[in-house]
Formats: sequence, C-alpha cells, structure tokens
Amino acid sequence: MISKENVLALMDHEDYKAMGYKDMIYLFGLHNKKEKKALKDILHALLEENKVMQNKRGKYILPDPNKYVSGTLQGHAKGFGFVIPDDNIFGTDIFISPADLMGAMDGDKVLVKIERKSGNNKSAEGEIIQILERKSQLIVGTYEDSRNFGFVVPDNKKIFRDIYIPKNGHETPKTGDKVVVEITVWPSANRSPEGRIVELLGHQKDIGIDILSIVREHNLPDDFPDEVKVQLHNIPSIVEEKEIANRRDLRKMKMVTIDGADAKDLDDAVSIQKLPNGHYKLGVHIADVSYYVTEGSDIDKEAFDRGTSVYLLDRVIPMLPRELSNGICSLNAKVDRLAFSCEMEIDKGGKVVQHDIFKSVINVKSRMTYDDVTEILVHDNEELKEKYKDLVEDFKSMEELAQILREKRRMKRGAIDFDFPESKILLDEKGKSVGVELRERTISHRLIEEFMLVCNETVAEHMFWTQLPFVYRVHEEPKSEKIQALSEFIRTFGYRIHYQDTIHPSALQKLLEDVSGKQEEALISRLTLRSMQQARYYEENLGHFGLSAQYYTHFTSPIRRYPDLIIHRIISEMLENKLTDKRIEKLQKKIGEISKQCSQRERRAELAERDVDDLKKCEYMLTKIGEEFEGIISSVTSFGFFVELENTIEGLVRVQTIDDDYYIYDDKKHRFIGEHTKEIYKLGDKVDIVVHKVDMTTRQIDFLLVDKDEEIDYNNITIDDESNNGQY
Repeated sequence: MISKENVLALMDHEDYKAMGYKDMIYLFGLHNKKEKKALKDILHALLEENKVMQNKRGKYILPDPNKYVSGTLQGHAKGFGFVIPDDNIFGTDIFISPADLMGAMDGDKVLVKIERKSGNNKSAEGEIIQILERKSQLIVGTYEDSRNFGFVVPDNKKIFRDIYIPKNGHETPKTGDKVVVEITVWPSANRSPEGRIVELLGHQKDIGIDILSIVREHNLPDDFPDEVKVQLHNIPSIVEEKEIANRRDLRKMKMVTIDGADAKDLDDAVSIQKLPNGHYKLGVHIADVSYYVTEGSDIDKEAFDRGTSVYLLDRVIPMLPRELSNGICSLNAKVDRLAFSCEMEIDKGGKVVQHDIFKSVINVKSRMTYDDVTEILVHDNEELKEKYKDLVEDFKSMEELAQILREKRRMKRGAIDFDFPESKILLDEKGKSVGVELRERTISHRLIEEFMLVCNETVAEHMFWTQLPFVYRVHEEPKSEKIQALSEFIRTFGYRIHYQDTIHPSALQKLLEDVSGKQEEALISRLTLRSMQQARYYEENLGHFGLSAQYYTHFTSPIRRYPDLIIHRIISEMLENKLTDKRIEKLQKKIGEISKQCSQRERRAELAERDVDDLKKCEYMLTKIGEEFEGIISSVTSFGFFVELENTIEGLVRVQTIDDDYYIYDDKKHRFIGEHTKEIYKLGDKVDIVVHKVDMTTRQIDFLLVDKDEEIDYNNITIDDESNNGQY
C-alpha cells in the first residue's frame, strides 16, 4: 500500500523531476480506485502539513528551505505586507509588495517564494505562491450603503480592501452600522473580497458597541452554550459532606484572600506561621476547580476552547460560567470550599526546605483587599488594625517572608524584575473613557506575587521528578541576535552587558539595576523586555529565563486559566493513584495539543485586551486635543518618533511636522539629527508635546513638538472628524 514515506522518498530522490498526480499513478503502478484515492489523500495531507508544495504548473515538489518559507502575513493599510516566518532563517520578516500578495489577507498562513534575501540594510522580499490557511472567515467592520450594493470597511486596517456586499432583497444595515461579515468569495490579485452580513452589532455610536466590535474581531465568545448551562444544574452550590471526608480539613486554619476590591473570582488564599526554628510555614491554597469541572464534560470542552478569562475594562469574558467562577469555586470568606493546598517550610534564606501538596477543605476567615493590607502595613491605619487585629501579625510575617523570597531567593539567583508602570483606565456609566492614570503596585501586590511564584516553582519541581506528563510555563533564553542588538544600543548610553555565546538572566538584571532611577530607565527596560522571547506553555521543562527558575508552571489560577486546571487534574490523579500506564500514555498524547492551545488562547486574550486599552486611551485623548504634556521618546522609526506620557499613553511625532530643520534618520543610534542645527531627538529624550490629532479607526494619536520660543495658537488645532470616523 502506498504511504507518505514512499511519496516523500520519491520526491527526495536526486533524479526526481516535478510530477503531477497522474505521473505518480503511472510511476507507482497504481491500478485500482482504492490505490489512486489513497495517493490523492496522501498528496493532500502532505500539502496541508507544508511538507510538499505545488509549482505554478500544479506539479508536486519538496520546498527548498532556501527558496520557500511558510509564515504569517501581517498586512499594512497601504496595501503591502510582511510575512513573519515560522522559522526565521533569514533573520528578518519578508516584504511582500501589493502585486505579490495573491489575495492573502492579514493573519493568513502563507507560503512565500524568496525573491531577494536580506542584506545591505534591506529586508528580504518575496512572492506569496500559496495560501495555506485563512485566519478567519468572519470580519468586523462598518457598513456603507450605496444604490445597488453595500460594502464593509474592516475595523482591522491591516485588511486594506473593503468587502463587497451584494443586495439580495433582504433588509440591509444602515450606513454607520457595525456588522460581522462572513467572506463568501476570497480576494484575488484583481478582485476584492465578497461577503454576507451574519450579525448586526448596532450603530457605531451606540454605547458599548466599540468594545463589542473588538470582542467579535478576536472571535471571543460572549455566552455559554445551552449544554453547558444545563450541566450547571448538576453542580452543587455548597461543599458536600461526603467529599470533606476525603480531604485534609484546614477549616480552622487562619487564612485570607487578598485581591482587588472588585474581584469576584477568588482562586487563591494564603496562610502563614512562624515556626520555632525561625522558618516560615507558608500555605498557598488554590480553588479545586477540577472537582467540579470533570474531563470531557461540556463545561470542560468549553473551558478548553476559551483557554483563559479575558478582562476588557467594563466586562469579563470568563473561562468558566459565573455560577462556578464567582460561586462554588470562588474562595469566598466564611464558607467551606474545596482546595489544593501547597504548604512550604521556607528558611531565612528563602529556600523551600520541605513541602507538601494535598487536597483540602478550607474556610477563608477574611476577604482582604490590596488597599486594606497596604493601609495596615505601610500607613499603620489604626481603624483597620483594630478591625483585623487577629491578622495584623500575620500580615507583618507575610511582608517579612515576601522580602526574603524576593531578595534572597529570586534576585540573588539573577531573576529579572521588570517594574513597568501600568495604566488604569477610568470609564463613566456609559462606558466612555474619562481618565487614564497609573495603577499603583503596592507591598500587598508584591507579597501575593512572591507567594504565587514560590508555589508555582515548588509544584513544578515536584512534578518534574515524578516524570509524569505535565504542562510547564517555559521562557527560553533570548536569541543571540536580539541580545547583540540590545548590547549595541545601550553602549550609546555607556552601559554594557557581559555575555559570550549565551547570556544569564543576572546580566540583564544587572543592567536594569544600573539604569534604575536614570532618565533612560523606562526606555532600556522596555527594550530589554522586547529582546526576550515570549513565555508559553509546553509539555517539556525548558526552565524560565526571566525568573531564572529551573522549574516553573502555572498552578495558582484554575478559575481563569486552563493550564492550571489540567495541572490540578494530573496532581489529583497522582494523589489518588489513578495514573495507570494506559492513562499516562493518553495524557502524553494530549498534553502537547493542550499546551499549544493554551498558548494561542493566551495570546488572543492579550491582543484583545491591548486593543481595548488602545481604543479607550484614544477616546480619552480626544478630550485633550490642543493640550500640552511632557513625555519621553520611547521609540524611533524612519517616519518619526513615539512619545510616551507619564500615564503610559503613546503618540507619534511625524518627522515632517518638525519644521525648524530637515531631519536625517540615524537608524544605528535610533535618533534624528537636524541637517543644519544639529538638533538631536533620540530614544530616552524628554520632550514637550501638544496633542494634535486622534484617529479612532487606526487607534493612532498624533503629537506635535512644542516650540518653547513660539506661542502655539491652540484655537487652530482641531479634531479631524473624518479621522474619527464621525463618532465624536
């Protein structure tokens, strides 16, 4: 019987010349329909797996890695694009001209033929020859009506072609409505895409439609299927006595939750004791979601598909139904709850000398907020100290232990501690952005962070030595070319990174310590972060570079992250001796797929959250047109430089708007130099700007530099109604 191996061996032979399907039938001597169909199925599968490709005449060949690259297309509003290779042996993204897109759209997986490799400060160029996988058939946009047809302008400006909507006698949306379109005819080189409207979201000016559009754009679910809702009826609302008997009873132990004031899905509680030997006994108690969400159930399938909860300012798209996430699984105070407990004995050097992981039943004594704990520890608030007098000493012990874990455990071994300012976007009752301010990171945030980190490390190391299938949180070492680029850049500021073939995280930690408190701190910290790889979930333990941790996982948030739920299931089966050889084999086959899915869903959530933040920051800055601010140059490109304000909002100063000289772009040193004045604008410089324009469709803010020698006529700075899509 013909096999994939036979076909690949044929095509890999030195005498092989490109063949079609019929040629191969003749060569392999296939006679009956079954054999011919098997060959057709094999060729189709090999195409799907990108192991073979078809040339322009439709004949099958093996792709030459020096000539053909698969990757993801990143479109541009001006009609060209870049392909981000799956395995970037060319060192750069590949430029695709409008004529060579072959109808591919932003986010599509494509196969590219390399026309020119990168070099001499030029990027690689290529031609798309095959679309391997379309990103999505559904696109969100704004409907525009005309006499005989309509069209939809995509919200995603990287999709630069409007979508033609034929009129078919049915009721059509009105101009300005936000809609979801299903592509019925994909674009080609000379033809725009065609589609049909599958959902009318509402008019673009309606309350909440802006965020709902982003929800749809990222294909996020907004409700649970009926079968999930039905299954919820079988889940108890209180802990059952029969299960309590199977667990270690910690209900008399003093423990608390510490979360934001508006948090409702509380999945971690902490307890602490000081031992006679001077050590600390830290308990981290995590909601046992796995008891209620069983493998293969409808709730589990939906949780796997969602992968994570998504937080979008005025709404949460939860991984689990609220009956679970805010109810029986949430570690609410003064009620019994099922948990997984990890108790750790930690010495004064931050070393975990003993640990125990077990199933428990708990009863949280107090639901604390970050603000209240900070008031007690930092501001010595007498009223709160009296209210929580039986917990005050525990909070002081927690503060001591958190400091030990940070300084003597993490930082001593070289962990990188980024402390970027985070923004808090304030919305009014109509969902409109009315403020953007810095989110305070307090001692109470830090102590919970340290406790979760040490717990995750302890569980990961414990499970590594069991050699059971597991999901690790991995963060690989930065690529050498990224570190080299960072090293060259920081030399302009007088800093150095000590490394050879590989780099230890302590070298980057040292750099962050050196720039601490300096004008360039935020800039170099951000560039250091950009030089790193993205953390992900993986079935093998590759360590965590940023934490300088040999073992790491995510164990502490099963209400909002699917990897944590899977980990709990595996640990539960291990504790109950249910991991037979057959079960382990089954888990080994599934764990890679689960890890990949969880990483993809995490990325989707991050992009949606970022898009909403950018949208609402732009909305806020619409009210600041003409106002002056001080900021720092955060990045420099050939067309201008971005300036970040104290509240983290970024805007672009276009080089053509700086009219006191002709400015030359120096890409090596990330700066602009005035041809005559020799005035320099470089990364890290403080500048004064005025808000010039806000484009809500592209979520882009434009700044103008303030010339201190000239008085600005703010009355002549106006909002561009067209750029705001008529919304404001």
